[in-house]
Amino acid sequence: MAGARRLFTAAQLRGGRAKGLRTRRLCEACADVTGASGAGIMLMSGTVPPSPVCTTNDLSARLEQLHFELGEGPGVDAYHQGTPVLEPDLAAPVTPRWVALTGPALEAGMRAVFSFPLRVGAVCLGALDLCCDRPGPLTDDQHADALAMADVAAQAVLVMQATAPPGRLAAELEVGGDFHYVVHQASGMVAAELQVSADQALLWLRAYAFGHERPLTEVVDDVLSRTLHFDTRDSGGHAATSN
Repeated sequence: MAGARRLFTAAQLRGGRAKGLRTRRLCEACADVTGASGAGIMLMSGTVPPSPVCTTNDLSARLEQLHFELGEGPGVDAYHQGTPVLEPDLAAPVTPRWVALTGPALEAGMRAVFSFPLRVGAVCLGALDLCCDRPGPLTDDQHADALAMADVAAQAVLVMQATAPPGRLAAELEVGGDFHYVVHQASGMVAAELQVSADQALLWLRAYAFGHERPLTEVVDDVLSRTLHFDTRDSGGHAATSN
């Protein structure tokens, strides 16, 4: 089964050099093979926030956006744990988790989420994330196919990255690059304002967005327009807004 899936994916990825085309086909193949409602691939490295490579539809795009904005979720756990993370019933989990992510995910229409680490030997590159619009576990075949597709995706990422300049991400893997640039720019401004690291500044941004029930994109826009300023004297992670 895994060998057949590898051949199918290779055929799907063959040809085309435009930015994002091969990654989009890779995500579509993952969804088709596993029968998921949507599929996404994200990359991670150390403390670097999750970076979405591709998604198949609005549902999977929302999951990857939540991964990036909140820094939590099945894909983040799969990356850090190095093992599949399976939640067949997001609305009624046996063990509640992802306090910030669950509500928005359910509102978007997700009912089950499954993430598989992208591993190459001992190195984990990110995760293959599957979402379903109905609750229920993966079948044994679906689980096996997802593992095979995660392996294919990891190898595909390495192939795409092989042609990139040292220290740079391959163009095909930078689908969400524009959004990430403005978030990192805002993080840099907050880091300078608070005299903290960029990683800590991103945590402040996420905490403020979550605490005020606002999308991270809106908070970032306010920081970049200099209408939102943070103060380290406020230990609750809040900020003062000026017009």
